[in-house]
Amino acid sequence: MTKVLIVFYSRNGSTEALANAVAEGARRQGAEVRLRRAREVAPPEVIASVPGWAEAAGAMNDRFEAPTEADAEWADAIVFGTPTRFGSIASELKAYIDSLGGLWFQGKLNGKAGSVFCSTSSKHGGNEATLLSIYAPMAHLGLIIVPLGYADPAMFKAGTPYGATHVSALDTLKPDEEHLAVAEFQGRRVAEVARALIENRSQQAEAAE
Repeated sequence: MTKVLIVFYSRNGSTEALANAVAEGARRQGAEVRLRRAREVAPPEVIASVPGWAEAAGAMNDRFEAPTEADAEWADAIVFGTPTRFGSIASELKAYIDSLGGLWFQGKLNGKAGSVFCSTSSKHGGNEATLLSIYAPMAHLGLIIVPLGYADPAMFKAGTPYGATHVSALDTLKPDEEHLAVAEFQGRRVAEVARALIENRSQQAEAAE
C-alpha cells in the first residue's frame, strides 16, 4: 500500500479543508494516509493577542497529530500545505521542513514523491509564488516534485498547475467544490506517481538479482 504523508499548517481552516480533500484523493487510489498539522512557533502572548487563534489551533491540534521525522521516513510521498505568508511558506511548516535535516543527510528522502498546495487571504495574494517557493526545499530534500499540470478536467475550473489553491477573501470563504476537486485530484495524482516509483524500484531490484 502506498503511504502518503500530508503535512500542513492552517490558521482558520482553509488549508485544512484542502488537506482533507488531498487525503481523500490519495485514499481513493488505495493509499494509506497520515494527516499532520504543523504546530505554532509564535510566542503564546502573540497567539493570545489574535482573536480566535488559540481556540482554532487547539481544535485542529485535537484533530491532527504533530508531524515527526518518523512520519517523513515512513512515507512514499509527502504533500505540504500552507497558507501564504508574504508570498512564501508559513514559518510553522518551514520549521518542520527544517527539522528533516537528519533524514536529508542520510539520503532517506531521495526518490519520494512530493507536492504542495496553499491558500491565501486575498486575491493575487501570492498563491503561485508560495507554491514555487516550496519547490526549492523539496528539491534539496531529494523529493521528486509532482505538479498537477492540466491532467484533469478539474484543472480548467480552479487551482494552478503547480498545486491546489484557494482564496479565502479575509477568511469569509471556504474552499468550494471546484477547488476541493483540484485538491482531490492532487491526492490521486501524487498517490499514483508514488506507486509507480515504488513499482519501478521493485523492478530494478528484481533485475539486479
